[in-house]
Amino acid sequence: MCLEMTVTVESARTYEVRTYGCQMNVHDSERLSGLLEDAGYVPAAQGETADVVVFNTCAVRENADNKLYGNLGHLRPSKVGNPGMQIAVGGCLAQKDQGEIVRRAPWVDVVFGTHNIGSLPVLLERARVQREAQVEIKESLETFPSTLPTKRESAYAAWVSVSVGCNNTCTFCIVPALRGKEKDRRPGDVLNEVRTLVDQGVLEITLLGQNVNTYGVEFGDRLAFGKLLRACGDIEGLERVRFTSPHPAAFTDDVIAAMAETPNVMHQLHMPLQSGSDRVLKAMRRSYRAERYLGIIERVRAAMPDAAISTDIIVGFPGETEEDFQGTLDVVRESRFANAFTFQYSIRPGTPAATMDDQVPKEVVQERYERLVALQTEISWAENKRQVGRTLDVLVAEGEGRKDEATHRMSGRAPDNRLVHFAPGADTPRPGDVVSAEVTYAAPHHLVADGPALRLRRTRAGDTWQARQGAPAGAGSGVMLGMPSIGRPAPLPETSGCSVS
Repeated sequence: MCLEMTVTVESARTYEVRTYGCQMNVHDSERLSGLLEDAGYVPAAQGETADVVVFNTCAVRENADNKLYGNLGHLRPSKVGNPGMQIAVGGCLAQKDQGEIVRRAPWVDVVFGTHNIGSLPVLLERARVQREAQVEIKESLETFPSTLPTKRESAYAAWVSVSVGCNNTCTFCIVPALRGKEKDRRPGDVLNEVRTLVDQGVLEITLLGQNVNTYGVEFGDRLAFGKLLRACGDIEGLERVRFTSPHPAAFTDDVIAAMAETPNVMHQLHMPLQSGSDRVLKAMRRSYRAERYLGIIERVRAAMPDAAISTDIIVGFPGETEEDFQGTLDVVRESRFANAFTFQYSIRPGTPAATMDDQVPKEVVQERYERLVALQTEISWAENKRQVGRTLDVLVAEGEGRKDEATHRMSGRAPDNRLVHFAPGADTPRPGDVVSAEVTYAAPHHLVADGPALRLRRTRAGDTWQARQGAPAGAGSGVMLGMPSIGRPAPLPETSGCSVS
């Protein structure tokens, strides 16, 4: 079979992977980079046009295809000037559009889907040898992504997929059609990957799934996710465990207990609401109602009073009335979210909602959106002000503080995932180290600790980051402020629009 051919790269061809969308896509891009480097490719230098450019696409936004074809158009002159250059398109949009991509952009060399990302090096080689485009879309998962080579961007934090796919049928979401039915990994495989990552210096892992708390459905254990969280607590050297995103309909009390009773599971929860109106939730085919959602939050806070809870909300779903929207505002007021990722509804082609009557006028959606953002900003600011005077253990990150160079600060994440900008002091920490700092100021979306750091703990993760820089371990003074944006797993990319759980 062609897929068994060996891929070799005669000279060091360069590559670049461009990622759009949710955490699942970012995680897949780490696999794509690992596959290419395993086949002999090397990363392109910054500002250089790579020999191979891979687009890992998202299909949840209305204008996702316009963005892709616009970017492909920008690359066409480079391809004309360098016929040996190759362009590949993968991800959800590739799974949806398939051969249409090559028809609209005939200079594309490879199109591959969400189920066969492991085929990329072979498809590139086949396109080069045969001098024609290769389109290969599988309808079911070929290889679980976590078995593929990986190039992780972060030395101190990592994603670990527990499942792929989704069994829900939310009317606004096309992901189940493109990612397929849920497929679960065995607990032993997940835990072995976590242990391997910890051995490599990772301090924090985020368990990742389209509906992470339905984990176990394939092997018939509805309590499997809570058990997995507890098992992570037994892994020596693993300091922080997070997960995203759970579905409210499947959220069980054993998970709350596991969060509260397992020391390294963070008291942070990202749980999509989508709407506070029962009528809209029914139209969305969300199998819970506002009362159930608020009940989960009440039980989480009873078990973990310090829990920081965030959410996703869609404004302007077809048929949403002012009364429905007021229901959303009521739930937001009662929930006191630490932050919310808010999205204006946009038509996702191929979803049931795209053809529903009563599409809400754009100007109405915009006005409601602004009211929601104003309310949530007020709540986030008030919740952050409660942190002033507290001493937080901050896991130092890179790429989190865009103004760090100008402010002479560094940045990182508190245990509850709040972003903290802090003054590094005389002994500069490295990404992956942990700093204890007292919060002196609160803004709606971040905290500031401008006093001297109270304590610096150098970690194995910091050593790993230092080794990646090619500098002697422990040489903290060489760390530059305002570091490049090569980041840790974030709770949810704010620009993704991938509101799927």
